[in-house]
Amino acid sequence: MTTPGDLPTPEQGLVLTHFLTVRDVVRSSRFYAEILGGEVVLKENPAIVKVANSWIIMNPGGGPTPDKPDVTLSPPENGDTVSSFLNVRVADIRAFCTQAVAKGAEFLTEPLDRKAELRCYMRDPDGYLIEVGQATGMLHGVFADLPGGSDRRAGGPGSDTEAG
Repeated sequence: MTTPGDLPTPEQGLVLTHFLTVRDVVRSSRFYAEILGGEVVLKENPAIVKVANSWIIMNPGGGPTPDKPDVTLSPPENGDTVSSFLNVRVADIRAFCTQAVAKGAEFLTEPLDRKAELRCYMRDPDGYLIEVGQATGMLHGVFADLPGGSDRRAGGPGSDTEAG
């Protein structure tokens, strides 16, 4: 049974959730519950999966409604072009990936060292991109290279903490 504490309903302030337009609510709910260790707290209309300290809300696509006139929701058509993605932070990326693959997840690459973090990507059943990352260098002031290959360290040229 779903309890109010299972739902994204803040007592004050706000709660940030992520909404996905999906082709098959049951399949997508199962993916997020099994692969990310979530709990399905509402099965449909909308489906809600509680994952760690957040919620993923899913519904099929549809046309405009009174509160969003002229807006049509649909799952991704082309997985090569994305404008946003889910970012999952883990304590042990290798253990996470091993467990996720055993449960059916498919990653685009193995985790790669990006200086600031180890990082890789997978897709959900609708083709949404999901980044999986583990902080490494950023914990010690080492960040990814800026476009163009320049080095970026905390306090160095081009960093957010550069003295000046």
